[in-house]
Amino acid sequence: MAFRGRGGDRGGGRGRGGGGGFRGRGGSRGGGSRGGDRGGSRGRGRGGDRGASRGRGRGSSRGGARGGFGPRPSKFNDARLADKDEEGPEEEDVSEDEFNVSEEEIEESEEEDEEEEAQSGQPYMSLLKSFQSATKSKKRKLDHTEEEGPNKATKTEDDGNSDDEDDEKVKEDVDAVDEPEEDPQDAPLEDLFDEDDDLDNSDPFETHFAAPDEATFQARIKAIQANKWRTDRIAQNSNRVYYNTTETGDSTERKLPHSISGVADLKLKKKLAESMAKHTEFDDAEKAVAPLLFNYQDMLYCNRTVASSESIRRMACLHALNHVFKTRDRVIKNNTKLQRDDTLELRDQGFTRPKVLMLLPTRQSCVKMVEMICEVAAPEQQEHRKRFDDGYVDKSTKFSDDKPEDFRDLFSGSDDDMFRLGMKFTRKTIKYFSQFYNSDIIFASPLGLRMAIGSEEEKKKLDYDFLSSIELVVVDQADALLMQNWEHVEFIFEHLNLQPRDAHGCDFSRVRPWYLDDQAKYFRQTVIFSAFNTPELAELQRLHCHNWAGKARLQPEYPGVIQYLGVKTRQTFSRFDAASIAADPDARFAYFTKAIVPTLVKRAKDAAGTLIFIPSYLDFVRVRNYFANNPDVASVTFGNISEYADTPEASRARSHFLTGRHRVLLYTERAHHFRRYAIKGVKRVIFYGLPDNPIFYREIAGGYLQKSEQSLMLEHGLGTVKVMFSKYDIMKLERIVGTKRAGKMITEQGDTFDFV
Repeated sequence: MAFRGRGGDRGGGRGRGGGGGFRGRGGSRGGGSRGGDRGGSRGRGRGGDRGASRGRGRGSSRGGARGGFGPRPSKFNDARLADKDEEGPEEEDVSEDEFNVSEEEIEESEEEDEEEEAQSGQPYMSLLKSFQSATKSKKRKLDHTEEEGPNKATKTEDDGNSDDEDDEKVKEDVDAVDEPEEDPQDAPLEDLFDEDDDLDNSDPFETHFAAPDEATFQARIKAIQANKWRTDRIAQNSNRVYYNTTETGDSTERKLPHSISGVADLKLKKKLAESMAKHTEFDDAEKAVAPLLFNYQDMLYCNRTVASSESIRRMACLHALNHVFKTRDRVIKNNTKLQRDDTLELRDQGFTRPKVLMLLPTRQSCVKMVEMICEVAAPEQQEHRKRFDDGYVDKSTKFSDDKPEDFRDLFSGSDDDMFRLGMKFTRKTIKYFSQFYNSDIIFASPLGLRMAIGSEEEKKKLDYDFLSSIELVVVDQADALLMQNWEHVEFIFEHLNLQPRDAHGCDFSRVRPWYLDDQAKYFRQTVIFSAFNTPELAELQRLHCHNWAGKARLQPEYPGVIQYLGVKTRQTFSRFDAASIAADPDARFAYFTKAIVPTLVKRAKDAAGTLIFIPSYLDFVRVRNYFANNPDVASVTFGNISEYADTPEASRARSHFLTGRHRVLLYTERAHHFRRYAIKGVKRVIFYGLPDNPIFYREIAGGYLQKSEQSLMLEHGLGTVKVMFSKYDIMKLERIVGTKRAGKMITEQGDTFDFV
């Protein structure tokens, strides 16, 4: 497929931007719309206890109630019918001034409390002083009948509630845990996974965690603190690898780890090597992630597909189990050594027991990860497995085969996005629903973990000490998490590897020195798996991945989905100029109102069947208000479907659009993500912005127009697609038009590109 450029600058400068800075509502209720400046946080919502009032509600409808979106915004006259009765009831007026007032209110409530800096020149001494006033003995802790912690079910403070009512509230939270907190070093000898005690100095576990070279990691940490990173682009099969290493003058660190083709190339615990014996040869996805993963380097993998999802999970679970088993065996064996000679100095642990955190989008994704854990670990017993199945497994068939494969993969089973689960390992047993401080691995959704940590307004109740010693973070299906409240993910990363507020029975003589020196974040490995890259993911890696071993981003060369639409249509891409990312929303709106809208108004009677796809809810609010209030578009009837629309509202809008009562339909990316509506009657598509997910472009630009042709509502080849983009949309554009074309379209003088 070829394209041709034409024309000079089209559109205008900046518009007023009634909604350009509008912040998404609902943040304090467990969510918020994706928003803020383009390329920034999508989950910025109103401040406060995000998620505090979010009900669980398994089986609740997706979209407006999912991802912590919070309650729907107040309704107003957000549609205009062609045959509208003028004598209908008076509707709420939404003026430009009123819109701007609400914007200011939300902007003010958006401000968050900054974390107090409690770091000193001597982190270890500062930490010890913080514990002096609240030292607790192990015996006193075990005597507690009620534990307050992140797993504990929240009970009401109303004295009038009966015990039965309290018990009922506890039962409502299937993830609630009621067990005493154990000391990190508590582990009987029979929990030993392997009897062998052979140390392999070439094992990445030894060189990165157990016995790293102090001169090397201190030099690299110093370079990281000075933001001295070097980036090398390396071609690796079908992937582009952007490899980041510290600038310390050591040329060896710039080389990618050796390739890994199978289990034989890994340093695995004997128990795991035996369970993986049949899986000798790795597939392409496993070969791509294994070298970075098992060498404890940070990784952003941007080529996760439904087909490769099982392989990705297998590698993540194998690595997590290998790390947990080696950590626990080291602690147990050292316990035995100390019983023989208590003068030994054996530093083998962190402040708390949890070592692995897995952030996942739904309970079903947690089920898949747990099943893979069981397949790899091959436990003899599983404690509380029935409780796990009852609370997490949903075998009902909810979707027909006409739904896309990626949609069924994400939303089949239980699509509840609020959960938290602790998992504890012994030699023979996996225990589900262990107390966080007694767990080895924590599985959670961002919303579930955010609620477990507590309210930011009541800082005394915040509990994130269980995250202080996390050494491996796995974020799977990050592209799905972007459609939830991304601010929860940011909040969690901001509270990883902080110095704990309480001792939690920690034996400080066993804590590794770099924990005491407040350097844990430089040792933590962060692994992110996503279907594609976005500015949010790139920023997450930039701000929160400080691994002294280095970090890398892997993404493929894209051929572009425009050549796979399945229908012949004219696709016109128009570039507008924006001075900065912050100015992009205003420039986009100005271009839309000056270059796109006049055509709709001029041919209002012929505009029937126009679908306007709007990725950001903030932009959607702005465009919706423009159509509702601006007299320039009074002749254009319109409807809208957003993530907040319930089923009757969406059905009504689709029906009016099909019959022509709504000539224009506004449609958000989140609505499509959560619903995948098969909208009929589409004759032309206007992309106010490109979707992050290239599959959405193919479904909307190709699928919708193809259905209209098949139903004889549109003559073959007469459908049109119009796309607005700026240079800040380069990541999205690359996936739509292809890697090679995207660079030319951003830099060439012409601002309009046609694909036929």
